[in-house]
Amino acid sequence: MPRPVKPATAAQLRRGALAVSVLHDVDLEPNRQGIWLTQGRRVWVPWSECRTALRDADPESDTGRHRLARWLLARRWTADLGREELRERLRPLGLPVGHELHQGTGWMRSSVLGDALDLGLGAVGLDPDDPDAVVPLSRAALAAAKLDLLLSWDQARDYLERMGALAASRMAAKGEEALRPLGDCDVVTLLGARTLRASLAASCDGLATVVAPMRSRGWTRLKLVDPAFAPAAWLVTSEEERGFPRPVLVTAEEVVLAAEGGNPAQLVTEQLTDRRWKRDVLYR
Repeated sequence: MPRPVKPATAAQLRRGALAVSVLHDVDLEPNRQGIWLTQGRRVWVPWSECRTALRDADPESDTGRHRLARWLLARRWTADLGREELRERLRPLGLPVGHELHQGTGWMRSSVLGDALDLGLGAVGLDPDDPDAVVPLSRAALAAAKLDLLLSWDQARDYLERMGALAASRMAAKGEEALRPLGDCDVVTLLGARTLRASLAASCDGLATVVAPMRSRGWTRLKLVDPAFAPAAWLVTSEEERGFPRPVLVTAEEVVLAAEGGNPAQLVTEQLTDRRWKRDVLYR
């Protein structure tokens, strides 16, 4: 059994926060109970929230510092906006289970059947260096803005289903077999829309296969993709931009990660097989 991870001490958190301040240009003042974010409106972030942000990572490691920096910057950016302005920027965000940007069960608002894809809330136009990015928002950030979580998620989910329906109609109209981001939804997020999943599944007799090793692009036919492409592309993509490490099987209700191992080349061969040769005939 894996050994349990000890929670980071206040001293470790303090050192990690000071490193974040220097390396990521975050103005903050640590004390015994937590951190004050001091640029603009002062924002209080207790150590307990920092531990949630770290997700058991060492606060003095590269991973821990990046996680803490992302969390604190999101808290900083949302605090600088009014409640209504933040509400207008809210968007759905889908992430593979275990993804580096996934903030755990506190962030998750919905999970697609299949244990591969979770959905939560983010906001667009927050990061000054990448205004098109949807930044995941913690429950703490939303609570500080006094936003109704249920209402906010209902609005984001409606937006997702509209984008999914639009993506499905465009693919059908153009005969495309590639998935691309649409609106403020990347490819992984779009797979969270039942409207899109149902359309993909219906076009493949109820079970579609999608290859999406990065969040910015996906393919709906394995015959268009080299069998080794998905795992290789996933490995060379940055952790924040990664999609699924292996193909996912998609039905109207589920997104399931294909099992490890096996023979992906055989799957491609099977998809290339002409359907008419599956008829009952005397000779093949």
